[in-house]
Amino acid sequence: MTMPHHALEIVLTRPLTPAALHRAARTLPLAANHDATRLMALAEARTPHRAAHRLRHRLGTRLPIDVITTHYPDADHKVLLNVAFPPAAHAALTADARRAHQSLERFVELALHRALARHADQETDRLDHAVCELLAHTTPAYLLSAVGHALTRLPERPTP
Repeated sequence: MTMPHHALEIVLTRPLTPAALHRAARTLPLAANHDATRLMALAEARTPHRAAHRLRHRLGTRLPIDVITTHYPDADHKVLLNVAFPPAAHAALTADARRAHQSLERFVELALHRALARHADQETDRLDHAVCELLAHTTPAYLLSAVGHALTRLPERPTP
């Protein structure tokens, strides 16, 4: 029976030099983004969790890995995160998880969900404020026309 392959994305703490990328790619074929801060790899394993663990084990000493994620969501629309915390952070998170009567994985998952929800709320508030500012100086029809025109052009990249 053949082992399934899992597409994994590796987010690095800093860009790789071409030489470092070449050395790492000799261990495992890798595809890098334009600035070598994100890599793609295929890992063979029965589960995505095991694939991420194997990938970290194989490349962890060669690359400044921050996070490994599954590239495609699972059937529940979730993406697996593989994060290696420094010992002090791991101990603090474990203690906080115990106090909350949760596993470390569940504690981190809920914290991420809260942070993402907070970010979404802040972004909604920011956009609401920006639209109100624009509407103070124009009519809704002109604003809608301008938004439609802007959306038909490909943005180079969003501004923060």
